[in-house]
Amino acid sequence: MIHPTSKIYNCIIVEDEPIAAEILESFISRDQELNLVGKCSDAVYASSLLSIHEVDLMFLDLHLPVVKGFDFLRKIKNPPFVIVTTAYHQYAVEGYELDIADYLMKPIPYERFLTAVGKFKHLMEAEDALLEVAERDYIFINSGKKQVKIILQDIFFIESLREYIHIHTKAETFTFKMPISKIEEILNPKMFTRIHKSYIISKSKIEVKSANVIQINGKKLPVGRTYKPLLKL
Repeated sequence: MIHPTSKIYNCIIVEDEPIAAEILESFISRDQELNLVGKCSDAVYASSLLSIHEVDLMFLDLHLPVVKGFDFLRKIKNPPFVIVTTAYHQYAVEGYELDIADYLMKPIPYERFLTAVGKFKHLMEAEDALLEVAERDYIFINSGKKQVKIILQDIFFIESLREYIHIHTKAETFTFKMPISKIEEILNPKMFTRIHKSYIISKSKIEVKSANVIQINGKKLPVGRTYKPLLKL
């Protein structure tokens, strides 16, 4: 996949060991797509960096003073992608539960750093999935390096779960990393409607409907309070 212009990803380092922070900074400086916008040694300063800058990637040490890395991460409303750095193996499982992009053990070898940043960039490309309305009866969703064709008539409903959407069709369920609002923008409102902050449905697939619940393909979906006045089914 050829990019005519390189993307620039803003990153920060949250690390209380000066030598480890210097090593990460030197690794980051070798990648023209990574732009270091700040570095700090504690969660309070990291919060202020996140509020000032649009941050795509955070290198986060787990053993920070006062507030530990994972506790800090749980409190962030819209966290950037995170590459965790630590000298301790035992935190890996907890890290993956928090959608960590990758996990680097100290001392960090440069080759391992490259692998972690490669994973992050792949996730960013998937998140920036471009939606193309090719014709009225199908859409292409570009996810990473592949294009997925989805027939609109085959869609039962679209479900949002955290930063992912699940498109439930007759044949299978497709998963993409994007906000539900992004796909809502390009769907034909005559065919699809939002019934809840987490659900978009195909109007023609409704089996049972009431004020609070709509059933599609045997699954009962809730109707959100704010969407009830807008529903024209």
